[in-house]
Formats: sequence, C-alpha cells, structure tokens
Amino acid sequence: MSSFNPCRVYNGLFPQIASFANLHRAWQEARRGKRRRPDVAAFERDLEANLLRLERELLAGSYRPSGYHSFFIREPKRRKISAAPFRDRVVHHALVQIIEPIWEARFSNASYACRIGKGTHRAADHAQELLRRHRYVLKADVSQFFPSIDHQALDGLLTRHIACRPTLDLCRRIMAGGDRVLASEYTLQLFPGDDLFAALRPRGLPIGNLTSQFWANVYLHPVDVLLQRELRLPHVRYCDDILIFANDKATLHTARTALAERMATLRLCLHPIKTRLYQADEGIEFVGYRLFTTHRRLRQGNVRLFVRRLRRQQHAYHVGRLSAEKVRQSLQSWIAHAKHADTYRLRSRLLRAHPFIAGATR
Repeated sequence: MSSFNPCRVYNGLFPQIASFANLHRAWQEARRGKRRRPDVAAFERDLEANLLRLERELLAGSYRPSGYHSFFIREPKRRKISAAPFRDRVVHHALVQIIEPIWEARFSNASYACRIGKGTHRAADHAQELLRRHRYVLKADVSQFFPSIDHQALDGLLTRHIACRPTLDLCRRIMAGGDRVLASEYTLQLFPGDDLFAALRPRGLPIGNLTSQFWANVYLHPVDVLLQRELRLPHVRYCDDILIFANDKATLHTARTALAERMATLRLCLHPIKTRLYQADEGIEFVGYRLFTTHRRLRQGNVRLFVRRLRRQQHAYHVGRLSAEKVRQSLQSWIAHAKHADTYRLRSRLLRAHPFIAGATR
C-alpha cells in the first residue's frame, strides 16, 4: 500500500484485476462467512471453470453484471438492500482489491467506514475523545446518500487517479446497475445550472455491494479534504454520518455553510432535520451509541431492535428452526458490540429476561 503515490494517475490495472490469481483471491473473500449459501456452493462446485470463464469474459470485454435481488430492511430505518449474484460479487472483490490501495494512500484518518483497522468501535472512540476536548459538535447527515450518488460525478473522481480504460469501463458497468435498482428510492433534487434533463442523470449505488461501500468513501473524500485541510477542523466520518467539533458555535455555523456548498458540488444535500448543532455535554448519537464526555450508552432504538430480534430467536429456537450454535453466534455478536458501552446491567437484565428454552427436537 505504501508503494502507491497519492498524486499519480494509474494505467495498466486491468490485467491485474482480470488475472486468475486475483479472481481466486476475490472468490475467497466473497465467500467468507457465506459458504453454506446455495449460490456460493453452486459456484464452488465448478470453481476453476467458473473463474476461468470470468477471466475470459473480463479480458474480452464481454462481462456484464446480472440483475440484483432487492429487499427492504427497517433496522433502524427503511432501506432498500440490493444483493448481486455471487458471480458478480467475485468481480466486485477483484476490482476493489486492485484499485482500493490507490485511494487508501490518500484517505483521511478521520474516515472510518469499510476500511481495514477502522470500523464503528474505533470511530466511537475517536469521536468521544474529541467530544471531551470541545464544547460543541455539529452532527451532519446526508439526505438519501446512496440513492443520490451521481454516476458522472463519481466517474470524474475515479478518472483523477485511473487512466486505464477497461478498468473504468468495468466500474461504469457496475455503477449502471445502481441506477436501475434505486430509481424509486430517489427524490429529485435540483442544483444550480440544472435543466430539464437533470432528472435523467444516472445515480445511485446499491447498498449491498462491496464496490458501493468503497466508492462511498471515494465520493465523500472531498468532504474530508474540506474539513481537514481547508477548514482545519477536527472531525470523524463514518460513511455519510459526520461529526465536526469546535469550541464556539460560530465556527460550526460557518462549517455547515461550507459543507453544504461542497456537498452541492457532489449533487448531495444535507438532511435539514438530522443536521444540527449540539453541546458536548448533551451527548451525541453516532455509530449505534450515544456518546457522552464521561460514558457511553447504546442507542435506545438499537436496544429495542435487539429485544425484538431476541424474541423472534427465542421462538425459532423453541420450535426447532434455529440451532443453539446460531443463537450463540448471534448473542456473542451483540454482546461484543454492547461491551463497548456501559451496558453490564443492561446485558445481564436482558439475557435473564429472555432465556432460551428448547421445545421441538432439533
């Protein structure tokens, strides 16, 4: 990673992306934690032939992504998730494995989503540290972030550092699928200079794609540049959730105006309600926690969601639809997250109140 020059434009990337060795490594990453799924098992049954076919299609320029399977989740808010077929997810990993280091060499340390060595817990730690050192915090949220990502704007950001035509063509093919699956999720926003054709601009990245997670960081990197290098304000960003810190309100009001202007160049809008100023001693909700200067709590909404999920799992375990191992894995995952807050009594109370009792034979 250190060999990547943050100012350089890269060419000749595509042979690396399409190579059998890179595709094999991409398959290993794409199947992680999903080996029992039928589509993953079907791909593995003829693994070498499937990878060789992908290699041939990519090198010949005939590869085309397939359709998405879309569904909605409501935890904590309603969102459309679009899952690509496993074959396409292998290609997503192959692409990101080669191009991500180009941007990783220049990304801000304040960006924590979908990056090695970062994540929600470190984002919460950094935010709480800054909360203790400042009197005020501006919490900024992007309205309809993934459905709003403009393909032309993203393409412009990619071409700043990639000159390899086949690599850019592959990126554009993957992007195009987002316009088809997220069109109904976007409420049209007009920006200065727009004409009647603005509604036809391709936009949107499916939340379920690895490429979407990486490109979200590429897309919002200009925001990190604004806050860190131009305004010189401490901030923490997890995808489109941004906290900006200062010791006076005027600085943060100025920052909000500058942030809205930078967002507009990316064809994004700040959420008019969720973007607001807080005093540090009020606490602030971020990455699933409510952070205070002296302690940390889980968000109440997350606790309610966990209790509902726990009740569903209790019933499924009782009637034999859920194994003890699956229950254990689910509980361990939630406990690991909850332990990063002051939740000992909460965890003890919830687990005592919801015992798992076997019913039907498993």
